[in-house]
Formats: sequence, C-alpha cells, structure tokens
Amino acid sequence: MAKIMEIISKETGGKSYNTEKYSYDTIGMPSFDYDDDGEKFIKWQVSGETEKHKTYVDLTNEAKRQIGKRPVISYFLDGSRHTYKVDDISYNKKVYPVIAGQVGIGCCKRTDGRMRPEKFYRRLVLSLPTVSNADGWKDDVFFAAQTKKLNKSEELKKLGIEFATILPYSPPKDQKNGKMEDSGIARIQDYMIESEKEMVAELVKAGKLNQDNYLLKDGSLEYKPMKSGREDLRTLQKIKHNYKWVIGVSKSFNPESILDHTGKANANYIADLPLFHRTPVARYENASYLGDVKFGVWYIRIRDKKYTRTPFDGVIKVEKIMMDEEKDTGIDSEEIDLISAALINERTPTCYGTDKRWANHLYPVFLTESYVKSQYMSTEMFLHLF
Repeated sequence: MAKIMEIISKETGGKSYNTEKYSYDTIGMPSFDYDDDGEKFIKWQVSGETEKHKTYVDLTNEAKRQIGKRPVISYFLDGSRHTYKVDDISYNKKVYPVIAGQVGIGCCKRTDGRMRPEKFYRRLVLSLPTVSNADGWKDDVFFAAQTKKLNKSEELKKLGIEFATILPYSPPKDQKNGKMEDSGIARIQDYMIESEKEMVAELVKAGKLNQDNYLLKDGSLEYKPMKSGREDLRTLQKIKHNYKWVIGVSKSFNPESILDHTGKANANYIADLPLFHRTPVARYENASYLGDVKFGVWYIRIRDKKYTRTPFDGVIKVEKIMMDEEKDTGIDSEEIDLISAALINERTPTCYGTDKRWANHLYPVFLTESYVKSQYMSTEMFLHLF
C-alpha cells in the first residue's frame, strides 16, 4: 500500500527524500511562550467597566457567597496541536520541508459537578509549499482535490483515518533568517484557531451559551485577522457576537506589556495584586489589528504568593469582548465581579505535581486539556503513515 508521501510526490510532481521523521514537540521548537500576545501593550488609561475603580477590588466575600451555588461557568474549551516534520520534498531543484499536524479541539460541560465531553474535533492536516501547485491556479481547489485523492488511499481507509485538509505555506519573507518549518507550523496554528472559532459558533447556534452558562476558553481571545480559511471566521468583527457569554483566560502572559496611564512599565501592579483581588478592567483596542472590536482585560490573583515560585504565578489574565452596547459604558462591573469570583472558586482542586503551571491552572481547564491530549494518535502511529 502506498504511503502518504508516495502519493503526494506522485500527484504534485515532487521528489520525496524519505528523510528522518520526528515531532517538533520533542525537540522544543518553535515555542509560543505566552498565552496572550506579549508584543501588545495594555494601558490602564481608559476604564473598561461601568464602575470606575481606582485600585484593586476585593472578591473574597463574593467568592464565599457563590460557594454551594451552581457556577455560572458551564463549558470549557481547549485547543492544541502537535506538529511533525515528515519529509523533505523538492520542486524546481529546491528542497522544502513537509509538515504534518494533529489538531485537537475539545469542549467539556460541567453538569451537577461532573465534567463530561460535549464536543470534540480531531483533525489531521498536511502543510505543503505553495509551489507544489505547479500551475499556481486556485490553491483552494488544487489542495482540496489532493486531499480527496489522499483520503482514497488503501492505508488510510484500512485505518479509518482521513485528512481534513492540505494547507499551503509560502516561504518566509526573510529567507535569510526565517525558517520554512515555521511557515508550515504557522499555517497549522492558524487552522487550530479557526477550528476553535468554529466550535464556539456551533455552541452558540445550538443555544448552549447564555447568562447562566458561560464558556471559558483557555487562552486569549485576541484573534488576529486571517487571510485564509473560512470567510465567515476570518475576523473578530464578523464573529464577535458569538462571544457575548465567552471569557478567555490566559495562564501565562508577559507582565512587561502592562503599562500605567503614563505609558511606563507597570508589572509591579500585577506582582503586588493581593490574594482573591482583581485589578480594575482596562479597555483594550487596536484598530489596525482588531478593527473596531474592543476588549475588557483584567487580572485576578487566585493563589497566595508565599506558595508560588514567582510573584506572577497564581495570577490569571481574563479577557471579554465588549458588545456594541458596552463600547461606551464598559462591561457591567457586577458581571465582572460575578465572573471573577467564579474563577477564584475554580482554583481547587489543584493539579499540583502533574503540571508545572499548577499555580495558574483552573481544574476544569486542566481536565479539558487532559481530555483533548488523550484523543491524539501516538507519535509512532502517526509518523508511520508517511
């Protein structure tokens, strides 16, 4: 039975070198250190909530009040991807890496204190250089046709496996310092983000999300505009109304990107955040990057500093997209306090000893992450396909 690379090289007219196959996750490249974009700066200049707080907000009593009541956060979403170097292939006497990926998007629902899988996508993808489409005409049509041919292979049929898509990548603009692998991996990363957006849209369409059933998305909601993928999911302007009952929670963030009202670095404002307190909500906007979409951004300390390694361990960053009616007034401060107290109560039980990020982890998110990871094919099985 023909392997995947035999089919790809035959159909695209390339030469496969059958080079060493390995997972990028095992060699530590490339890395994305922060859940948010550490290059973007947040100023506490304009308030993003209805009550204009001047200092930290104590949530101890609100968190205690919610204990024993049904939590307002019911759904938890996590997306991840594993990427692999599976071959090198040449076109026009130039050699390009072939990148493959497993993309996993999972959503779990909490009902009566128990976590259950609500929805899951496992999608296998390939990333090939754009030159593999020799005619250069209609990449979407060409690569869709190649995906269909690939899925007709006897080996994939025997295993009951299909590839979701083939993603073309372009060489990096800085060909001297840029790496071809990074371009292919970036396409798979974008596909993962598009799949997250797709799952949120499906939950909204099914009427799952409302004021009593928020969705916690692991990581930032600051989605960059995308040049490829589904047209209806490419920009935040088109999908922001899906996020009325969605919050993004980042376990890691760049504290140096936080500025005071004068524009000076203000990382100590987060480092000094007392236990079970939140910061005032800052209004964040970036017209060139996010269009007219505005965010409310705030930080909460969920662990005591005396038990953590750094002053930023035990602090989570929270984002919520402002709806049209909130752009002028900001997000209701009572809603912010309700959500924040609920997040404080999600801090236990802990995943101490099983995840080095335990101090910033929320247990339902940890369970959702674990569920998604359990659905991946083993590296050995996946690489054997090629």
